[in-house]
Amino acid sequence: MKQKKRLLDILVISDVHLGTYGCHARELLHYLKSVKPKIVVLNGDIIDIWQFSKNYWPKSHMKVVKFLLGWISKGVKTYYVTGNHDEMLRRFEGIKMGSLRIVNKLVLELPENKKAWTFHGDVFDVTMQHSKWLARLGAVGYDILILINRFCNFISEKVFKKGKISLSKKIKNSVKSAVSFINNFETTSAAIGIDNQYDYVICGHIHQPEMREITNEKGSITYLNSGDWIENLSALEFAKGAWSIYRFNEAAREDMRQAAADMVEDPDNNELFSQMLHEFNLMKQ
Repeated sequence: MKQKKRLLDILVISDVHLGTYGCHARELLHYLKSVKPKIVVLNGDIIDIWQFSKNYWPKSHMKVVKFLLGWISKGVKTYYVTGNHDEMLRRFEGIKMGSLRIVNKLVLELPENKKAWTFHGDVFDVTMQHSKWLARLGAVGYDILILINRFCNFISEKVFKKGKISLSKKIKNSVKSAVSFINNFETTSAAIGIDNQYDYVICGHIHQPEMREITNEKGSITYLNSGDWIENLSALEFAKGAWSIYRFNEAAREDMRQAAADMVEDPDNNELFSQMLHEFNLMKQ
């Protein structure tokens, strides 16, 4: 039976990092197929151009791109907000192609005259500003850590019958400087949003899904972060006048397994690429 799609006014995803080993493209595709948004915000680092390699581009990653292009070709308003791992797209800011817009930042108009300021967030990362080579090295190390983490989880689940663990989360939570960086990132984003009288500030970049009220001496704002599709498998959803954080869970994983079992035919990469070109041509019309 075909699953009924959940209707969303706005969907925000970020930090997918297509083209890396850590990307959970299958889970993301399953999630995308379960929703029907009016507006899609791709808030940076969707394709990881830093680590992109023609030797690693799985079919599942191609399917995500094709699915997003399908939405665009059908007229779903889509904003691609550039991030640091796809920073080369920043030179194309302002480009419009069908319902797709490439932007560096975005202000969304919401009901009740509220405004949501949206940007990726790497502008607040000191490492990005002053030592880009170090940030790139860190990205490679992070990808290796994710691979090690997957091996550990396989042993934990199959051999010791334990639950999954997240090495990177444990490291981030145990290192005071990392915790401090996240807190500073959130309060700095909120402070600028308050100064500009926005009601919401929406970020990505730090792979930390969050929704909380932040107050300073000038006012208050709701800080939102869509998380990532490496560890947290999360997104932001706006429906019926309210924001919520979506998290891919075991129930969704079981649904994904069932959907995969029911799948009759799975096109190869060449066929997927041809279909993607067709979607791209529809965008240009």
